Amino acid sequence: MHVAITGPSGCGKSTVLRLLAGLDAPDRGEIYLNGAVISSSSCIAVPAHKRELAMVFQDLALWPNLSALENVMLGLSGVNCTQDEKNNRALEALKLCAIEGLYQRMPGQLSGGQQQRLALARAVALTPKFLLLDEPFSGLDLLTKMRLLDEIASLADRRKITLILVSHDPFEATALCRNAVVLNEGVIEESGLLAELIERPKSEILKIFKRRIK
Repeated sequence: MHVAITGPSGCGKSTVLRLLAGLDAPDRGEIYLNGAVISSSSCIAVPAHKRELAMVFQDLALWPNLSALENVMLGLSGVNCTQDEKNNRALEALKLCAIEGLYQRMPGQLSGGQQQRLALARAVALTPKFLLLDEPFSGLDLLTKMRLLDEIASLADRRKITLILVSHDPFEATALCRNAVVLNEGVIEESGLLAELIERPKSEILKIFKRRIK
């Protein structure tokens, strides 16, 4: 079930994603996946490439000197398969994200929405069970954003991918996620079904969500 993580700037939203992704280790406590410890105090027990997840960063992290196809294939560099298999997986991911016709273009030749699709294709090519989204839609116009959100929701359903979204935007959160966690200064302020939280908000950010949606 897809989850939105929201809260004021500096509350720890992106840190949570980095901990889930295995990019950072927690100072204390443990992180479990399917009943097994994947991180514990200052220790990453399961490395990022073995967690069956992928992450789309806010800055997209595309390589400007590589084509769209090469960007996706680079994301598969740690996958144990032949070069032909990587090429086929990359092309399939580009097709899933509706940019297969742009496979030879460089990132600088793509529009903002197309760059978002390329970053998404690179993540989808890994066939993850979890897709972590760290505010990747903030630079898009509303029409492009809403179209892309619909496509991501459909793709996640078809591929049975669980989405974990960090966002300040109520429209992004409600378009993709049913559940939400609100952080404040590194502490969970409230959590539960997003629609119910927005209907009876306790945190300041969900009060803002409610006003913007109404």
